[in-house]
Amino acid sequence: MTGEGEAASVPDPAETERRVEALLFAAAGPLSLDDLARRLPEGSDVEGAVAALQARYAGRGVELACVADRWRLQTAPDLAFLMTIEREEPRRLSRAAQETLAIIAYHQPVTRAEIESVRGVQASRGTLDVLLELKLVRMRGRRRTPGRPVTYGTTDAFLEHFGLASLADLPGAAEMRAAGLLSLDLPADFNVPTPGLAAPEEDPIEDGEDAPEFHMDFLGEVAEGSAGKGDLA
Repeated sequence: MTGEGEAASVPDPAETERRVEALLFAAAGPLSLDDLARRLPEGSDVEGAVAALQARYAGRGVELACVADRWRLQTAPDLAFLMTIEREEPRRLSRAAQETLAIIAYHQPVTRAEIESVRGVQASRGTLDVLLELKLVRMRGRRRTPGRPVTYGTTDAFLEHFGLASLADLPGAAEMRAAGLLSLDLPADFNVPTPGLAAPEEDPIEDGEDAPEFHMDFLGEVAEGSAGKGDLA
C-alpha cells in the first residue's frame, strides 16, 4: 500500500512538462529552476521537464534557451531577420534649433555671435551640432574680421527638405503675416532680411579646415626631424 501511495504522489512527467512550458510561455522574463519548482507540485522533476522541452524545441522557430542560469522561450537566432522592421523616424527639431535654423536661413552668412545677438540668448554648441549633423546647415567661410569667426549658411538639403527652389523662395514678411507667423502690430520699419544680400566679406572654408584648430602632426614632425638628422650626418 505504501509503495502504491508513493507512486501515485509522484507528478506525471508529461504533465510537469506541460506546466513548465506554460510557465515559460507566460513569463515576462527568464525563469530559474527554483522559480519553476515553486509553482509546481512538490517532487516535480523540473530539470527533466526543461531538458525534454529543450530537445522538443530544438531546430524549431521557437527554442528554449538558458540565459544566466535562467530559461526562456525565444525566437531562433537565424529567424531574427523576420522581426526586423526598417523605418524612418523623423527627427523633430527643438525650438532652439528651429529658431537657429531660421536665423541662419535669413541672415546667412552669419556667425555664432550674430545668431546669439538675434536670439538674445547664448547659442548652444549642441544646437548647431544637430543642424550640422542633419546637413541642414554648413560652415561656409570665415569672416574677414578680427578672430576670423566661422560663418554658417544653409545647404541644398535644407532647400530639398522645405521644397524650395532657391533661398529667394523663402517666405517674406507679407506671407508670414498672412500665415499668422508675425504679429500685426510690428514696427513700421520692420523687414525680413534677404539671405546673402550685401553679405559681409568672407573667405570660404577649405576642405579639412573644420578639423581641430590646434591639431599638430607630431608624427610628421618626428619624421622630418629624423630625416634632418640623417642629412646632417
